[in-house]
Amino acid sequence: MKWEDRGRSPNLEDRRARRSPVARAGIPLGIGGVLLLFALSALTGTDLFALLGLSPTASTGTPQTAAPAEQSLAAEEEHVRFVSYVLDDVQVTWQGAFEGSGVDYRDATLVLYRDAVQSGCGVAPAAAGPFYCPADTSVYLDLSFYDTLRERYGAPGDFAEAYVIAHEIGHHVQHLLGTMDAMRSAQQARPADANALSVALELQADCYAGVWAASAEARSILEHGDLEEGLNAAAAVGDDRLAGRTGRIPNQETFTHGSSAQRTQWFRTGFDTGDPNACDTFAAR
Repeated sequence: MKWEDRGRSPNLEDRRARRSPVARAGIPLGIGGVLLLFALSALTGTDLFALLGLSPTASTGTPQTAAPAEQSLAAEEEHVRFVSYVLDDVQVTWQGAFEGSGVDYRDATLVLYRDAVQSGCGVAPAAAGPFYCPADTSVYLDLSFYDTLRERYGAPGDFAEAYVIAHEIGHHVQHLLGTMDAMRSAQQARPADANALSVALELQADCYAGVWAASAEARSILEHGDLEEGLNAAAAVGDDRLAGRTGRIPNQETFTHGSSAQRTQWFRTGFDTGDPNACDTFAAR
């Protein structure tokens, strides 16, 4: 993907150096708590000390608060600039798409964090993955998710990373258009359709990501293989693929984001048409 270093986006908020919101609450662990966290970390394969913003020291064995090292933050700066570029490019694209629609496009904020974050929708761990919170119109992203996307999900590439941001901004578009509120109301009115409605919302965000990708292609930002990276990323986070990785049998009735085939289909629809109006996944249910 061709991109330019334009510095940090004015819509980017960097919280990576902050302590975990769980750690700030001052949870008393004690010796028993420390041992329990060690045991649970070993069983789950997750560093729960890091998740809580704590770090066990070799000398005392007791947890102490830990902030990301300055050199670690500096090493990620180019990545932060890339995220900033994609964020701004996606939002400028949607500003143009909203012109003449009667709805003002208001920029979303992208919050970078580590381990866990306090959002307008509550506290979320990094394990939850990137998400959009309509309460504060912000996208939340721990950069380590991209390591997971590449190493565990088999979806490498800078355009795979760009797809993630474009998908989350797609949710912001849904919020501004009232689609998200309408979907929540429909879920309350028809609980049996709650999962299917959630899938339609996610697939539409994939389609909107494809609409941005079409704009990027028209402006010669995409390079050879970028579209395939985006399609591969969409497939990698399909409910059936995720279920298979954990040894579960995929059950379409429990899907909340859509199958790999559905996600790639709608991303491709957005890309092939370049038209947000082609993204009515709710009518297509």
